Amino acid sequence: MTRTTVVFDFGGVITSSPFEAFNRMESERGLPRDVVRRINSVNPDSNAWALFERAEIDEARFDTLFAEEARVLGHDLPGRDVLALLAGDLRPRMVEALDRLRAMGYRLGCITNNVPAGHGAQMSRTAEAADAVAAVMARFDHVVESSKVGVRKPDPRVYLLACDALGVRPEECVYLDDLGINCKPAAALGMLAIKVTGEDQALADLEKALDLDGNALTTPSPAAR
Repeated sequence: MTRTTVVFDFGGVITSSPFEAFNRMESERGLPRDVVRRINSVNPDSNAWALFERAEIDEARFDTLFAEEARVLGHDLPGRDVLALLAGDLRPRMVEALDRLRAMGYRLGCITNNVPAGHGAQMSRTAEAADAVAAVMARFDHVVESSKVGVRKPDPRVYLLACDALGVRPEECVYLDDLGINCKPAAALGMLAIKVTGEDQALADLEKALDLDGNALTTPSPAAR
C-alpha cells in the first residue's frame, strides 16, 4: 500500500511536549513526578481534561474539576496552573519536514486534542507565538481539533474524521503521535503509526515509513541547525 498522506499530532510532535513542562512544574512544587499524567489517567474519558478537550466545560469549570481530582489523590493543583503550561515550543526541523513533505506531493493532516481557549490548536504564551502556530497550522491540508468536533483521541472516530476530510483511507496514512495510547487505534484502523520520542527518531522513522532516500527529512537545512 502506497502511503500518500502523513497525519501529525501537534503538541509533543510539532512542538515540544507539554509533559516536559508538567515535569518541571512538579519538581518545582515538590509534587510526585508525572502526577499530572496520573490525574489525567483516572476516568480518562470523563475526567476534567476529557470534558474540556471536547468543549463540554469551560476553563473556569476545568480549573475547579481538575483541582478536585488532584485533591482526591492528595495534591493541591489548580487546573489553571496546568493550562498555563500547555504551549510548547515549535520544533523547527519538524516544521521544515512539513514543507519538504508538501514539496514531495504528500497530503498533510493534523489531529490535535486541544482545549477551547487560547489561540489556534494550543494555548500560546504571546500573540507572536500564536501567529507562529497559525502559520504552521496553515501548512496542513486539514486539521481536526477535538474542541471543535467534540471527539478526542484515542476515540477511533477522530482518525476517521481526518481521513474523510483528507479524502484518503487509513491504509494510505502514516500517523505520528508522542503517546502510545493514541497510536494504537490509528494502527488498528490501518495507519502506519509512529510513536514519537524525539525529532531525530521521528524524522528517521518517517523516512523509513515513506521509503524516502538520501536523508530527505533528517538532514537539516542551515537555518534549522
